[in-house]
Amino acid sequence: MMQTHLIMETRGRSNLDKYGKHLYFGLLGLGLLTLGVTLAFTHTATAPIALKINRHVPSSIVKAKKHTPANIVSATKRPNGDIVIEDFNNAGWDGWVATGTAFGIGPANAMHAPDLGIQGVRGNGVASSEVAHDPPVGTLSSPVFTVKRHYISFVISGGDYEHGTCLDLIVDGNVVCSATGVNNDTLMPVSWDVTRFLGKSARLQMVDEVTGDWGHINVGHIIQTDKPERLPVITQPLYDETFRPQFHFTAREWTEQRLNPGTRDEGWCNDLNGLVYYDGEYHLFAQRWNRGWIHAVSRDLIHWTELQPAFYEESFESGAQSGNCVIDYANTSGLSPNKATPPMVAFWARGDQKSICLTYSLDHGRTWQYYAHNPVLVHPERDPMVFWYKPTQRWVMMMYGNNQYYILTSTNLLEWKDENNPIPNSFECPDFFQLPLDGDKNNLKWVLIRGNGKYSIGTFDGTKFTEETPQYSSDGGPNFYATQSWGNTETGDGRRIQAAWMRGGVYPDMPFNQQVSFPCELTLHTTTDGPRLFRLPIREIATLHKHLDTWTNPSLQPGRTLDLNEPGDLFHIKMKVNIPEGATLTFNIRGIPLVLTHQAIACKTGPQALSGPLTDLEILVDRTSIEVFANHGEVSSSACFLPDSSGLSLEATGDSVKIPSLSVFQLNSAWKQK
Repeated sequence: MMQTHLIMETRGRSNLDKYGKHLYFGLLGLGLLTLGVTLAFTHTATAPIALKINRHVPSSIVKAKKHTPANIVSATKRPNGDIVIEDFNNAGWDGWVATGTAFGIGPANAMHAPDLGIQGVRGNGVASSEVAHDPPVGTLSSPVFTVKRHYISFVISGGDYEHGTCLDLIVDGNVVCSATGVNNDTLMPVSWDVTRFLGKSARLQMVDEVTGDWGHINVGHIIQTDKPERLPVITQPLYDETFRPQFHFTAREWTEQRLNPGTRDEGWCNDLNGLVYYDGEYHLFAQRWNRGWIHAVSRDLIHWTELQPAFYEESFESGAQSGNCVIDYANTSGLSPNKATPPMVAFWARGDQKSICLTYSLDHGRTWQYYAHNPVLVHPERDPMVFWYKPTQRWVMMMYGNNQYYILTSTNLLEWKDENNPIPNSFECPDFFQLPLDGDKNNLKWVLIRGNGKYSIGTFDGTKFTEETPQYSSDGGPNFYATQSWGNTETGDGRRIQAAWMRGGVYPDMPFNQQVSFPCELTLHTTTDGPRLFRLPIREIATLHKHLDTWTNPSLQPGRTLDLNEPGDLFHIKMKVNIPEGATLTFNIRGIPLVLTHQAIACKTGPQALSGPLTDLEILVDRTSIEVFANHGEVSSSACFLPDSSGLSLEATGDSVKIPSLSVFQLNSAWKQK
């Protein structure tokens, strides 16, 4: 009889004491049991594990004993009409096809599932990629079946890695639903609403592409049913969820169905990336926190169509961080085989904080290719921002690193030279562009905006930026970060339009997380304090106007409240005010106070000072955001909120306040007009 001795050390994740107990399954997952082996082992908490492998296969591994361990949950009595897809009660895969080594030669037996830490097994078995521990990878695919019920229900546990440790439903060659564990080995019921796929052919695939901690997935008791053990957690229509903004961009979930998505999950959105205008279409890209680039398109910056993510990181946890996009009209990069089809080129950094890479598209951003010779630049750290500088016929890159921006140049987007003129006191996500001062196109100034919204004004000669002002805040609100503006708009109407991540918003139990500020046109104006950057909502907001109420010359005495009695939760407000020194006008917006004084505004922050008396206000109110623009955009404030009341009202204190005009537009949803 052949005997083999193996020495194995315990590994560093939780539940170390289970390793000696489930080595049967580690060998099963490696396929060694095809030889017919028995195991005898000893294990102590401090000593290595000694294994003896024999050719005989004990029946306890492939066949459940008659008694029922405590961890096994009796399968719920199925309603009439349920269709079993798979219960994993047999020793083999029964038509399921395994690739790689993660899933071994058959299901984990319910008798021994506790040795793997798996709890809550329905029936006699569970498909698991943990039998050989976390390092192995592979897939397990079901036979094709026809969708005949409204739900597919199952139990699942294991790692929480989207696309990495998951169960996928595949219809017409596309993953249409996906579920992961939650970094826990207790099997929990999950269901998908598959009504839209009734009558279609489908298959299921378990995926394990993760080798590290929690790099496994467990699934059991898969049925088609009209009465799932647990209904899907998402119950409201897409884009009409309770706290979903109605005219601010938010990301959607494509295959996942979870609430409160985290930083790398579907539904999450952070830094704006690669805002570019091309051939009549505005492209919005944004981060899923180093996982990939969200992508949406619009013809008017109001009505957005979110596409599938443009691209993901090249490999698991390699990273695809922030950057920007350019249109290489002259094909200087040679990335397009046809000059009539200029490449759209996206620059970004890997997670190693030094490898600057590019991807490119030849079909208006619908499909993307990784450049074959990435990285094009190795230079700490990240957030490349690239643009064409016509006077020198060079591409210019601003890139963050070491609390400064580096300036690099290139003739072809592929080879870069550091010009050794760094810009100090600068952090993350640069944006850099020209604007005419007071509309005078013969007096162009360069504006450099940092990731935190701080900007300075100066001159640029293609290799060096000379600041002429200190840094000022482009927005003083609490939720404004990683600003970017749309490039290449000179091929359109020429406006410089900015958006930002409204960082820090809270949206409890929603299938999305975070929102983008409303697009604002940027202009430069001379003030008594010098040149300043002004921000105002783009004129296209008028396309959402639904109903207008106006008030003319109301005068509020101290202590008096003017209730506007406006129904709804979406508003565009314009008003003129005359607030004497010592007086305060408080605009109560769905429970959030906007405090207005003679020469300042405050909304969820301290006062923001103006260069002169406050005379003019424009306010955007969405379900979970308030944006305020004072004196034609000299000062702005972007804030997220959760409403604690309804309605709009005004109250004066300290002295009487005059309001020469007040207009309140109720707004339509941008999503419902799609």
